[in-house]
Amino acid sequence: MPEQWDYKKAGLDLGKYEETIAGIQPLLARTQDRTRVIPPPFPPRKGGKGTGGFASLFDLNPDGRYKNPVLVTCTDGVGSKLKVAQMMSKYDTVGIDLVAMSVNDLICTGGEPLVFLDYIAMPTDDPPLSVALLKGISDGCLEAGCSLVGGETAILPDFYQPGDFDMAGFAAGVVERERIID
Repeated sequence: MPEQWDYKKAGLDLGKYEETIAGIQPLLARTQDRTRVIPPPFPPRKGGKGTGGFASLFDLNPDGRYKNPVLVTCTDGVGSKLKVAQMMSKYDTVGIDLVAMSVNDLICTGGEPLVFLDYIAMPTDDPPLSVALLKGISDGCLEAGCSLVGGETAILPDFYQPGDFDMAGFAAGVVERERIID
């Protein structure tokens, strides 16, 4: 009979995952425009608190201010700044740069930043590191005026050494077609 695998054997500790989610929820919530971020219509996964969904819902034009809205999307990372954060053991500011790299590209089109999603990869769930990284990301979202609506934390013990991590960000916004900067 083949060996049975579960999340823990694959490198994901669901208890630590729930601890991470609980630690970052307030950081997401403080960035969200309650008139535009729509709660997911489905409950969290069975037995867990979770975030309640696999995707975010956002009302692009709730007040009708756009006549001919165009979606603007972009993605970026922070590259070697991750090594600087590791060398300094300071993790709560690199997320500000992560948001800025995408949002700066977005505003060059004339777009209004609306939402941001993050991708963080690490060898094992590390709730304190995740909270520190997400604090910077949520600070960046507050500065940019966009809502942090979710993201992904990839636990990849076979790809990353202890202490290593990687980050990427994804922004979406809107611009009135007539106001696109060329």
